[in-house]
Amino acid sequence: MPHKPVRLPPLKVLRVRNPNKTETNACVTVLASVLACWASAGYNSAGCQNIEMSLRGCMDAPPTPAPPTNTINYHLRRLSGKLISQAKKGK
Repeated sequence: MPHKPVRLPPLKVLRVRNPNKTETNACVTVLASVLACWASAGYNSAGCQNIEMSLRGCMDAPPTPAPPTNTINYHLRRLSGKLISQAKKGK
């Protein structure tokens, strides 16, 4: 017995919102701490040396490799012509 194809409701646009989540840089928080320390204690303050050293260590570390990009929207756009044409033929 043949199976009936599953019919999906018509969609205006095939698109997934924000498939690529950007990761925040870890050095940004340390930089904010250094700037806050300088603002409260002065630029050449001895109390900020530990935070400055952690910022230098963070900046000198090798960058993390970028994650592969998600191609879901590309494939949805590529296949939308086939999906929409099948929906129009069924009407």
